[in-house]
Amino acid sequence: MTIVFQAVVTALACISMGVACVAQSSGPANSTEEAVSVCPVRACVPDEKTAVQIAEAVLIPVYGEKHIVSERPFTARLQGDRWVVKGSLPKSRKPNELIFGGTAIAEISKQDGRILAVYHLK
Repeated sequence: MTIVFQAVVTALACISMGVACVAQSSGPANSTEEAVSVCPVRACVPDEKTAVQIAEAVLIPVYGEKHIVSERPFTARLQGDRWVVKGSLPKSRKPNELIFGGTAIAEISKQDGRILAVYHLK
């Protein structure tokens, strides 16, 4: 199940760039051998927009669409070879009102689109 999910996310990353990612396997179609995903040399997740799209696709099934939509806009920062995508807290309705809480975070490999971590701060 995890392999299939990762393949879907990697394909989503490459498709969003307009690049085909191809799963390759040396065994027959019914083989239990694991497929290897092939992505462009320049990285499957080249920019902030792609990282945010992948993060939302992963976060919605975990935390629910309503919750994730409420944390928009998401921002992505490249830290080394991983994108760290974070949600936003809502704006205060009154001057000097403090907003407490945390946001969803997804960490994504820039090179191959793997989901490295998913969590929510309090």
